[in-house]
Amino acid sequence: MQVLSVSLFWTGAVLCNTVHVIVSGMVFHVLFQCGQEESSSLPPSTLVESLRYAVTTSFGSICYGSLFTAAIRTLRWEIRGLRSKICGNECLLCCVDFLFHLVETLVRFFNKYAYVQIAVYGKGFNRSARDAWELFQSTGVEALVAYDCSGAVLLMGTIFGGLVTGSCIGIWAWIKYSDRVIMVGSTAMLMGMVLVGLGMVVVESAVTSIYICFAEDPLLIQRWDADFFTEMSEMLHRRLQHRSARAREVLTTA
Repeated sequence: MQVLSVSLFWTGAVLCNTVHVIVSGMVFHVLFQCGQEESSSLPPSTLVESLRYAVTTSFGSICYGSLFTAAIRTLRWEIRGLRSKICGNECLLCCVDFLFHLVETLVRFFNKYAYVQIAVYGKGFNRSARDAWELFQSTGVEALVAYDCSGAVLLMGTIFGGLVTGSCIGIWAWIKYSDRVIMVGSTAMLMGMVLVGLGMVVVESAVTSIYICFAEDPLLIQRWDADFFTEMSEMLHRRLQHRSARAREVLTTA
């Protein structure tokens, strides 16, 4: 059962991360094209090249990075199963489940930026994760990433899409098959969340790629959209000033 759970979560993570790498490669290709040419149109071969690169050269790194998320998620499901069987240590198991959730969040956070490095430079997963974090630290872009709420908004959109799908199909099932409303509605909600989630992965990958590109070479963002570059630069400047003020405040009160 554990092997099947890991396989299920691993397969889902590999599919999502493959889409992530494809979109990241396309975004960087468009930005580099904008830096070299006046036209910002997407060449027709970009999607094919990104897809070929993701399923050949980068596929090993994608599978390797996805394994961490799958293993942690499986452990969380095992802990939740134990919570239903053990009543005496409910608080302890709840704390352990929270710790695994925290670790999973951190792993997914570092993973999505590492996959951009994999898509662009073809690095290994470990080196990509380290280089992405060092890049954010050296440029200060992590001050922007820390306040980014796009992931939460996309998650809410995914849940809302699943609820709408489940409600619509549930109403139809209540009219046609009143004894199967819960089963049909729940299945439709899960399928709706999966389909909407795949669409949200594309948006999240594009946002992640823009952050990495802004840290690597801000001029590419400026050539692509000067107004957007100005807004990002001003926001980064304000965040860094706020961080410096907080640091001075802590030092003076210590």
